[in-house]
Amino acid sequence: MDKGHKQGLQATGLLQEAYEKLKASDAAAACSLLEEALDLDYENTEIKHALKCVNWWLENSRRIDELKTPYEKGAYLISLLKPYYSFLGQLNEIQEINPVESYKLLQTKYERCQYTVRYFVYSQALFFFEGLLSNPSNQHDTGLLLYAGRCNKGLGNYDEALFYLEQAFNSKMHDAQILAELADVNALLAQMKPAKALFKEAFFIDPAKIDLNVMESALILNLSSKVSEMGFKDEALCEWIPVYGHLWKVFSVQRELKQIEAGRLKQSIFSLEAEYEANPARRELIKPRLLNHYFWLIDYYEAVKEESSHIEDTLLKIQLKDPEIYNIYTG
Repeated sequence: MDKGHKQGLQATGLLQEAYEKLKASDAAAACSLLEEALDLDYENTEIKHALKCVNWWLENSRRIDELKTPYEKGAYLISLLKPYYSFLGQLNEIQEINPVESYKLLQTKYERCQYTVRYFVYSQALFFFEGLLSNPSNQHDTGLLLYAGRCNKGLGNYDEALFYLEQAFNSKMHDAQILAELADVNALLAQMKPAKALFKEAFFIDPAKIDLNVMESALILNLSSKVSEMGFKDEALCEWIPVYGHLWKVFSVQRELKQIEAGRLKQSIFSLEAEYEANPARRELIKPRLLNHYFWLIDYYEAVKEESSHIEDTLLKIQLKDPEIYNIYTG
């Protein structure tokens, strides 16, 4: 065995050892092992990538020692995921990254590295949150339950995630974040009917509150990928996902609105229409939300067998707001 091959094998062993240290929450030891591995095999792109990622977390998680409560510490770790994904987009090996590209990254070239980083983050954060949940007085804290559910989901503990998220949902049934997380876990458990219904509900309540960076199921990531390819990014991407989710039959599970809900829907449409006319600078964000509201109203009219003139009036509003969407919807 030549020297170069032997060093390559040694470097690979050190890389695996570094991943194990990171999973054990020892980022400093992982960094030292990666530096040693890089000295042995400088051409190994995975080692270079992993070292950049571990160094980023070492640098950016230092502030955690300044935080006083376990809740603050856990929440701070989770909050770092979004800037971390932005950091990944700045690396030379990736030209651009959004939640969709980050998902693709996890599944392809650096899957092992990114899995280990996520395990490092979620396991540390869950340690803080579970410590708090051991106190009965905290067991109905919606924010805490949401975080515990998200961490368990990130670690692949889907049944545990479902347990915490269902408790959070029971405390706060109209929260877009909780509904989206619950939908995501259902999709990961292959419970597609409730997943679609919950995602549809979450994006109807408030698309802006849904963090695509923490979504993991192929159901939502494939949909967001296709919408992203149409040129929508950031806030606009979240607003347009339910529109195309409806048009492409992804959010195909419907529920019949109660009369009081239909009344609120009509009032919300009235308010959005007024905002659309009064605020031209935000029309491109208001329009998709308004279109989605029109879709829900038409579904309601059809369910209660409302007069066709009401449906035609709503269709006309869709046509005036966006002829292309109207053509897809009626086609």
